[in-house]
Amino acid sequence: MSLRANRVGEQMKKELTEIIGRKLKDPRIGFVTVTDVRVTGDLQQATVYISVLGNQEQKENTLIGLAKASGFIRSEIGKRIRLRITPEISFEWDESLEYGQRIETLIHQIHSEEENKNEEE
Repeated sequence: MSLRANRVGEQMKKELTEIIGRKLKDPRIGFVTVTDVRVTGDLQQATVYISVLGNQEQKENTLIGLAKASGFIRSEIGKRIRLRITPEISFEWDESLEYGQRIETLIHQIHSEEENKNEEE
């Protein structure tokens, strides 16, 4: 990503957090955290990475609700950020948090197994 695309992505991240948190009234949308926004170099496409608090069904409902509201979200972004063309927005899961939790769990398992092994000796 170019420097300009990075700046636009960071600005979009701030605005999306505000829009999703305060403007959307869809009951399907749960507690959403915008973790990253990646914008293509030509500023035509933006991929918004989100994490959602809740079970798998709540996550899927949130993604459906955000997809339905993407037109409204895009128009709000257009009003808040001065760009010639507002990027098309797509939402995806940010799996890095779950991946990090899985690694942390495995590390704790290894430490507890080592402690048990040392206690037995």
